[in-house]
Amino acid sequence: MNGNKIKVAVIGATGYVGLDLVYLLSHHPRVRILNLCATKNLGSRISRFDKRLKKKLPIISDIKKVEWNKIDLIFLSLPNGEGQKLVKKLFYKFKHLKFIDLSADFRVTKPETYKRWYKRNHSAKDLIKYSIYSVSEFVQKKIQNYRIIANPGCYPTSIQIPLVPLLQKKLIKKDEIIIDSKSGFSGAGKNYKLRFTHKNLDSSIFSYSVKEHRHMAELDQEIKKRAGSNIKYTFNPHLIPTYRGITSNIYIKLSKGITAKKILYFMKRKYKTSKFVKINSLNKEIGSGNVLNSNKCEISICETRHKDKAMIISCIDNLVKGASGQAIQNMNLIYNYKENEGLK
Repeated sequence: MNGNKIKVAVIGATGYVGLDLVYLLSHHPRVRILNLCATKNLGSRISRFDKRLKKKLPIISDIKKVEWNKIDLIFLSLPNGEGQKLVKKLFYKFKHLKFIDLSADFRVTKPETYKRWYKRNHSAKDLIKYSIYSVSEFVQKKIQNYRIIANPGCYPTSIQIPLVPLLQKKLIKKDEIIIDSKSGFSGAGKNYKLRFTHKNLDSSIFSYSVKEHRHMAELDQEIKKRAGSNIKYTFNPHLIPTYRGITSNIYIKLSKGITAKKILYFMKRKYKTSKFVKINSLNKEIGSGNVLNSNKCEISICETRHKDKAMIISCIDNLVKGASGQAIQNMNLIYNYKENEGLK
């Protein structure tokens, strides 16, 4: 690295996630953006798509213009199936390169599982073993051993941060878990109106992928890996008429002798030193408004009218902690910077 700054390229810079990523990177003191790539609007200024981007940044260019030997780290903000093609092309040829992929291409470790959920063959099967699925709070220094970082999905981030520690400590039952998540429409991508035709998403709530949502693939995999066994859960995602933000309400059954207060005490200790996870007081009512445009995950443990049950409310910004912010948090961990550098 030259001048103690990481030289980065952002591939897919004009999507919802890409623009947030560029905005955050442009304010990071350890980063120099060399390339902003897209397939359309070549030669345009990135500020055309996001008025927050007032700094002088590279014009939007074709990926063929990138001089890979001058890049340290590539952020891939591409549709599922596209990032793996580029990683396969570059991984062995440019051994200094590191990749942070914000799609699902390296989240699922079994190619056959990837094919089942994403309806395509994985074109870089041999590289999966060089990747790590990285919820930043869970991997920490371990991330430095890998060149390919699989950034988690937004829903799974909001779910795993509160749920995994409780499962690991066996404080809750592994069945009867209900996860009710609501996301701003940016979570469906720039072409959400083509995908959800005639749903009136700008002024209504829409439940979708009720039986099987793609993010279940990584939830199944990571919860089993970290908790030691499968769990029985129902996951219901919804799009709501707001641009960004996720609220996940997780309904759990408590283990024998465990109360919501004990769970709260454990979670406060678990995340006591966390830069981004905030555990609120018992039964505090919260929403996504507190975390918008931040890399925070705010959690509230709530009692219910049934002593053996509790509810967890987990809120994040789907475009930041659920995507771009966590990608930068992972970058900071890779290069041994302060975890919250550029994200304060």
